[in-house]
Formats: sequence, structure tokens, C-alpha cells
Amino acid sequence: MSQDSQMDGEAALDSQTAVFAVPGDCLCAVDASHAPGKGTCERSGYIYSCLVGRVHRVLQDDKTELVEVRTGQEQGCVPTAGSVVTARVTYVNPRFCRCEILCIGETVLKHKFRGLLKKEDVRATERDKVKLYECFRPGDVILAKVVSLGDALSYVLSTAENELGVALAYSEAGHPMVPVSWTEMACPATQTRELRKVAKIPPEDVAFRVARSAAAGATVG
Repeated sequence: MSQDSQMDGEAALDSQTAVFAVPGDCLCAVDASHAPGKGTCERSGYIYSCLVGRVHRVLQDDKTELVEVRTGQEQGCVPTAGSVVTARVTYVNPRFCRCEILCIGETVLKHKFRGLLKKEDVRATERDKVKLYECFRPGDVILAKVVSLGDALSYVLSTAENELGVALAYSEAGHPMVPVSWTEMACPATQTRELRKVAKIPPEDVAFRVARSAAAGATVG
């Protein structure tokens, strides 16, 4: 098959089936007619997206379709292992927290990514003594590091460093709290203290993170 005819075949396929995908999206089954290409991975007999971008199905010489995900310049920022992310806690139980990843480094994302923070990844020491509800609450904005893409197609996160943990939390009275120790934050209006796994960040950086998380919430909301 010539390059021109391959491009024509690709264009014809894309015009009918072009969709956008985010990491974790199931694209199709792996079979005699479909194979994983760039920007995808195979898991349990299915092809999943590893990137944010447009799905392309490239017709090969043997008549199979190579399924790819290609990113545009505006879509190319995705979490990778080692990335420090800003995330909002959405759910807490005794074993793990679910999160929405809002920012990677200083970049506010256009798409939400799912994050999973397990009990054993909250602290570097005394992991067996961690009680998640004494570390995080739904609505908290946290700093975390990406460990990997987990089995549940959520990014596995860790806060097991001093600089990671809760960066912004609101008291039950609705006020932004201030850190008073490694494990507590206080409401400036009521002076009520609440337990948290506090991130060690400069005080002047808190205002920036408040503004950035607000911008991310408006973007992805």
C-alpha cells in the first residue's frame, strides 16, 4: 500500500469514527482486525487510551486497523510517574481516597483525571497507624505525587513526603483553614482545630494555590 493510499484510508476511517479520548478510556477490543498503536495500551484483551487526544484508526497493509491516540499541542499535558499534581479529594473511606487531578505542576488541566490515594501511601512512616479521615476530607485540595497508572484506570498518588498533603482545606464553618502543626489546621474564625496531613509549603504560596485551584475548578467544572 502506498503512503498516499494509506493516508486516504486513514482519513476515511477518521471521518467516520473520530473521537477524543482521555487516559483510561476503553477504545475497542483487541482482535484480528484491531491492534494497539501509539498512545494506547492493551489490558485484558482491550485497547485503552494512555493520552488525551484524538483517536485515529490507521489501515495497515494486512487490512488490520492500528488504533492510536494522538495529542494536539493544547491536549498534550497528562500526569506521568513522578509528576507533582494538585488534586481535590472527592471521597474518603478507611482504605483509600478518590481524587480529581486539577493541575500538573503549574499547569491547569482542561480535563479531569481520576486519582487514587491508598492508606499505605499517605505517610512515609507508621503506615499501619494512618486513619484516612484524620488526614483528608472531601473538598480538600492536596499536593500529591503520581506513582503509576493503577489497575482501576486511576492514577495512583502518594503524599509520603513532607511537602505533600493538604494545601487548602475549609473548616466546617466554611473558612479557609491555616496550618498549626504537621497534623492540624485551624479555622481563623472559630479557632476550631481539625486533623489533616498538612503539606509543608511556604505561607505565601497558599494564596497562589487557592487561586489556582479555583481556576481549575472553573475550568473542569
